Order: sequence, then C-alpha cells, then structure tokens
Amino acid sequence: MRPKPFKPEPLETAPYIRDKTSGLVWHRSELRTLYVDTDRSQVVYHANYLRYFEFGRASLMRDLDYPYKMIEESGYVYPIIQTGLNYYSPLFYDDLMFIQTRPATIELVKLQFDYLITRADNGEIVCTGFTKHCAVNGKGIPVEIDDKTIRLWQDFPR
Repeated sequence: MRPKPFKPEPLETAPYIRDKTSGLVWHRSELRTLYVDTDRSQVVYHANYLRYFEFGRASLMRDLDYPYKMIEESGYVYPIIQTGLNYYSPLFYDDLMFIQTRPATIELVKLQFDYLITRADNGEIVCTGFTKHCAVNGKGIPVEIDDKTIRLWQDFPR
C-alpha cells in the first residue's frame, strides 16, 4: 500500500517543515548515499535505513541542543527496543535524500521517533518507519524519561 502524499512546506524556523497533507511538523536533515550503502543489486541495503534513521534522530537532538553525548553524560541511555520500516522506492548510490524525523509518543520509560525518507530531487517517499526507545540508567535498569527530553517532546513545533 502506498503512503499518503507528503507535501513539505518550509517553516520560518529551519530546519523544520510542515506536511501540508497531515499537518505534522518534521525536522529535516539531508544525506547522500555512499557506495558502501548499496548491495549487490545496486540499491541501498535495507538495514542501512536504520542508520539513516539514526542520522535523522541524532541531527534532531543536536539541533534541539540536547545531543546524545549530553544525554549520556547526564546518566541516561535510550537503547532501541523496537523498530518498524515500510519500503516504497529504492535509493541508489549517490542519491540525495531528506530524512524527516519527529518525536512521536512518550510514556513513562519509553519514547518513539517517527521517520519519513524522501528523495531530495522529486520528493518521492522512499521509506517510513519508527524507532521505540527505553530510558535506562548507566547500569541498564529502566528509569523514567529525563525531564529535558520530556520538555523537548512537549515543546517540539506543532
């Protein structure tokens, strides 16, 4: 099944865009595929989309002035506990993509990011997905999500 159309509209506060179809605001980052990302069939290997999700997630958190390094220094780690991906169109070597990322749900000890990857040249949807994370302390014990992350979810542009 094809996804609903994605019609990005730049917001005054770059690097954010609003999808005119859903009304959702996304953080946008840009990345070009490397040759090493492709497989024998000359398309981007399916597992590399998780790397692209990580790039989008790390870019979003860095732009919100709370990079992962700072999160870990404050005693928290957010390992992935679940992923979901839907593939629609392949990427090839040297394709320029936009990685749209947004904070989705947040619970007591879990949070989720949603992703939408599009081709930079024509806006075609390549992949959608999510990663769900659990807050843990330095000993790997689940803990409540830290206050700064909660505020980031609450303050993310709507």
